[in-house]
Amino acid sequence: MSEEKKNEETQSVEEELETQVESDVEEVEDELEVLKKEVQTLEDKYARVHADFDNIKKRLEREKYQALEYANEKFAKDLIPVLDALDGAMKAKDMDADPETLLEKVSEGVELTIKQFLTALEKHGVTPVSEDEPFDPNIHHAVQQTDSPDHESGEIVSTFQKGYKYKGRTLRDAMVVIAN
Repeated sequence: MSEEKKNEETQSVEEELETQVESDVEEVEDELEVLKKEVQTLEDKYARVHADFDNIKKRLEREKYQALEYANEKFAKDLIPVLDALDGAMKAKDMDADPETLLEKVSEGVELTIKQFLTALEKHGVTPVSEDEPFDPNIHHAVQQTDSPDHESGEIVSTFQKGYKYKGRTLRDAMVVIAN
């Protein structure tokens, strides 16, 4: 083979390689463009999801504060009829009736109001400490001891002030007198 032929073949192979390299470079550049677009799309999606997450977080935070702020709304609504009953009792003083009848009616109204109030409290988990329960220092506060032939030592003789529980947790101890 002659030198010239070798040069031509070499040149041909070089051109072919150059063409192949250019083709490969174009393919890689095309793939790179596709990947850049894909990365941009994913970054946009990430930014939107992140913004949505932040918005949801802020909304939940607002809703939490609103829930705390208005947590007692149902309780307050249930107490309004009790207040109405007490207003009615106050209007009884303007009635023209003999004092005994008036006292009887007011007393009856106060009893009904107390029942209504207790019903509203119980509806929301507030219950009175039973007076029949044995003495328990977790729910009773012994304010006095007395001798009682009808009760054993440590038993509750009487209650000065009722105690209340909220869903099983003591709100206020019952003040009681216990037997010696």
